[in-house]
Amino acid sequence: MSWLSNYEFHNPWLLLFLLLVPLIVVRYYRQKKQITRSIQFPHTEAFAGQKNWKNLLAKLMPWLFFIGLTSMLIALARPQQVLQEEEVKAEGIDIMMVMDLSSSMLAQDFAPDRLSASKKVATDFVEKRKYDRIGLAVFAGESYTQCPLTTDHQVLKGFLESLQCGLLEDGTAIGMGLASAVNRLKESPSKSKIVILLTDGVNNSGYIKPLTAAEIAKEVGVKVYTIGVGTRGTARAPISKRPNGQFVYGMTRVQIDEELMNEISSSTGGQYFRAVNLSQLERIYDYIDELEKTEIEVNVFKRYNEKYRIFLMVGLILLVCRWLLSNTILRTLP
Repeated sequence: MSWLSNYEFHNPWLLLFLLLVPLIVVRYYRQKKQITRSIQFPHTEAFAGQKNWKNLLAKLMPWLFFIGLTSMLIALARPQQVLQEEEVKAEGIDIMMVMDLSSSMLAQDFAPDRLSASKKVATDFVEKRKYDRIGLAVFAGESYTQCPLTTDHQVLKGFLESLQCGLLEDGTAIGMGLASAVNRLKESPSKSKIVILLTDGVNNSGYIKPLTAAEIAKEVGVKVYTIGVGTRGTARAPISKRPNGQFVYGMTRVQIDEELMNEISSSTGGQYFRAVNLSQLERIYDYIDELEKTEIEVNVFKRYNEKYRIFLMVGLILLVCRWLLSNTILRTLP
């Protein structure tokens, strides 16, 4: 039970005495059995069916002692409720994620496609960055900011989930996507500002060149990590579009401008990565997560709420009741 995790004992070693309780119970009933066997009656028909409240109460008498003793031992161990408070000081990192939404991201060399796999891994990454502000920019033939920098990661994950190809004019405007992200970061007061740019193609659209956007990123202190997604060789991907909007698939050659991606990253102090399958993509995000650690200072304060009193009261009440009953209505002759 999760609520038990908030409790601890000041004198836990005293709980070892609880092991004696079942031994006392066993010994009591063994002795009682031996005494009962030594009493001889001519017959027992006269006592058949004679059940009254005194008989029932007499059977409960030993249990008043057993439970009372157990409760007293728990009270001696001093159970305490731990009320823990944390003061967190985090020097967060501002992160803009840039996602390619060109039609080639529907290629099926990742299951079920590159975009779905990229969205899943990006969402997992967001969940790990508890104290960071993260935003999202998207691009195809043009670019825009899908989500500004925010600490509301639930909102951000909702935007990631809603991403789909076809929302923008088709193409691959890498420079535009990077520029949109850098524009969001340039006024950030954070000491660490990074962009994670994911694409599967070659820059062929937009009015801002990728290296120009990289130069701007360098000037404003933004580090860029670039990721190329796609198998090596050929992959089944959209090659045309029907009048009803559905894509026609065929085998196409995978082309990623790795030289450009490398140049963008190295010029800003980042790194370029190539992911040819889902597990590699997951490892890349894990590696970036390790490289860009948020500085966190956590001060833990503990307060204790004593809970032994209730066990002490229960134990005393049961033992006193047993003593009173054994010396009044259930008194036996010596």
